[in-house]
Amino acid sequence: MKQKLPIYEHFFTWQGEGIHQGRSAYFIRTFGCPVQCPWCDSAGTWHPNYIPNSIEKISPEVLVELALKKKPSILVVTGGEPAIHDLSELTELCHKKRLPIHIETSGAFPIRGTFDWVTLSPKVWKRPIKESMHLADELKIIVDSENSIEDWLSSNPEILQCKTIWLHPEWTQRNNPLILDSITDTIKQYGDPFRAGYQLHKLFSVDQKDPGSKPNIPIGGNPSLGY
Repeated sequence: MKQKLPIYEHFFTWQGEGIHQGRSAYFIRTFGCPVQCPWCDSAGTWHPNYIPNSIEKISPEVLVELALKKKPSILVVTGGEPAIHDLSELTELCHKKRLPIHIETSGAFPIRGTFDWVTLSPKVWKRPIKESMHLADELKIIVDSENSIEDWLSSNPEILQCKTIWLHPEWTQRNNPLILDSITDTIKQYGDPFRAGYQLHKLFSVDQKDPGSKPNIPIGGNPSLGY
């Protein structure tokens, strides 16, 4: 029996974060997530209040075919938590078709598959494993309080070994001056590898312009304000 992956949504957009920001991208969002961030903006992938009645299961072959029709610069696998699934077949097919494939993961689970780019967004309640840290091309730390960065540095100083660390204000806190100042102060104090990050795609509402994208389901946000 051929492999099929549980897919929450798949759509054509552009990458809104990190070093590859602004590049055309086909996003595949897998279903399921044991990490369960309290401010998750894709709660339909795991939260019992928002899980769809049915989840589509799609083979890696079909996913790659759908992506290639759009001619994206990159294919991005995210979640949910994509690393709970075996993505080896998907990555192998992408390599055969010369389509660069990226993954965005918490790093808390072994990554199965060979990716061209690995973005880790670690969480303090589900810390990344060493194996995933060694594979990371960039880190994305979500700053949800004014002490978030200091807490990460004191408890996980090894993150400084990563070449690039993005500091993203948690979206519902993006106008909080205390959080924004903590990002600015960290960059001024340390310089590299820290960089200020942002979810630029949300300003453009670009994901929602593709019919394959589902509406954001933010936990703890304010839908009337767009988050």
